[in-house]
Amino acid sequence: MHEILEQLSAIKLIPVVKIDNAADSAPLCEALIEGGLPVAEITFRTAAAAEAIKIAAGIGDMIVGAGTVLTVDQVKAAVDAGAKFIISPGIDEEVTGYCVDNNIPITPGIATPTDIQKAIKLGLEVVKFFPAEAFGGLKTLKAISAPYGNMRFIPTGGIDAGNILDYLAFPKVLACGGSWMVKGELITGKKFGEI
Repeated sequence: MHEILEQLSAIKLIPVVKIDNAADSAPLCEALIEGGLPVAEITFRTAAAAEAIKIAAGIGDMIVGAGTVLTVDQVKAAVDAGAKFIISPGIDEEVTGYCVDNNIPITPGIATPTDIQKAIKLGLEVVKFFPAEAFGGLKTLKAISAPYGNMRFIPTGGIDAGNILDYLAFPKVLACGGSWMVKGELITGKKFGEI
């Protein structure tokens, strides 16, 4: 398993972050580090994503990744900005293949056994189970993961303080992703102390 994925496994929680203003990246990352979470998945849902990743990559021991990555061009922009890992909502063979060929850790989203088999065929050991709660939560993850002994999962989507410990107790869960502790209004309101 890639060293970055090992680090994510040790941290257990990946804050999923949407940043509208790249200048918010530094205080957000400092708040996450201070709170014991030196990691963020900054999503490519805004025009500020690449610049926010670049700023985050320069802060201390921060492990910054790019989320909602849909194209190879976005992978390149994210890695050029300093992203250490890529997360996508679905399993796109071109994007995943590019990452695998270039030793860039990627965890594409899956929701079915067919998706898991595609991931295995592409050489992956870790995938994102997304949207976790909408697809039946931990019960579904346990059922679809049963035939795949070596595959690990990062459930994301509907994960919060009320269910995260249940997910993390399942041995096939590497870590959990979630936006619940880094809500957009806290970032735009510059309430980094609350984060």
